[in-house]
Amino acid sequence: MQFFFLDQVLSYLSGNIGIDLGTANTPVYVKGKGMQLNEPSYVAIDNVSGKVVAVGARAKEMHGRAPGHISVIRPLRDGVIANFEIAYQMLKYFLGKVSSLKNSIPPRVIVGVPSDVTPVERRAVSEATVCAGARKAYLVEQPLAAAIGADLPVVEPVGSMIVDIGAGTTEIAVIALGGIVVSHSLRVAGDEMDEAIVYYLRKMRNLLVGERTAERIKIAIAGIDPEARVLEMQVRGRDLLTGLPRSILTNTGEIRESLLEIARSIVDGVKMTLEETPPELLSDILARGIVLAGGGGLLRGLPEVIGRATGVPVRLAPDPLFAVLNGAGKLLDSPSLLRQTVLRENHRW
Repeated sequence: MQFFFLDQVLSYLSGNIGIDLGTANTPVYVKGKGMQLNEPSYVAIDNVSGKVVAVGARAKEMHGRAPGHISVIRPLRDGVIANFEIAYQMLKYFLGKVSSLKNSIPPRVIVGVPSDVTPVERRAVSEATVCAGARKAYLVEQPLAAAIGADLPVVEPVGSMIVDIGAGTTEIAVIALGGIVVSHSLRVAGDEMDEAIVYYLRKMRNLLVGERTAERIKIAIAGIDPEARVLEMQVRGRDLLTGLPRSILTNTGEIRESLLEIARSIVDGVKMTLEETPPELLSDILARGIVLAGGGGLLRGLPEVIGRATGVPVRLAPDPLFAVLNGAGKLLDSPSLLRQTVLRENHRW
């Protein structure tokens, strides 16, 4: 009891934090202050000394441009930690940036994780977060956090459906009464879209482009609805026939061809989740619609394609890129919501 009371006192003296630990980006929320940081999930390492050269935006800028003795690493893959040591270094840097230097009391941290993580993967996230400076780490499933961030009535006796398309995973879930009723986690998301664009341009246009260029193409002109407006973009890369720099003009129609298979996988995942949903909750979802979140949810035409395939209305979350982070923030600001969702599956806050 004394330890519990002490922990409660410490919670008021320290700034509790929410983190959307993402494959591509990691935004950080501080209780009472809102989002204080949003940086790419990249770390640059000197291969000779083993020291960290850069983290976040500076490290991403070095990707594809660094000399041979520097490796630029993304410590997460498919939404989970692939390199523990590098993930720890990245989290330590991010927590250090948002924590007050005068505040020596470590914060408690809520971290979003995919819904299908294994116990080993969950433990890796918890340990990396604590090693990085957290007093305690509490894990919340990303689709639940995204639904909270999208203002869905997650603790009510009604069904809500969220499709959160990040960089590493697509999280599809039906939520009611504070928990996930049905869910599927697909290893098909934004990174695979970038890879598909790279592959298409290499195969069909004999042009080699990097991942960052593919990401810019995706954001600027990509879409999968054949009825959508066609956009064009000038793209620079290496001609695979001559080895020399070359510039081409590509458009939404071309890029759509590269993304169709990925879109089908996401649609199939949504349909499979609906097929497994209890009938009473299905009627709620039909009335309330499906909510898209995450950067992948911004893909032009995706709401329309999912809507036509399922017969269910689809809409974007109010702040799709930061739905998970906003959900973590609301959990930090609402102890009752925290108790009804995350903490019934974790230890006491």
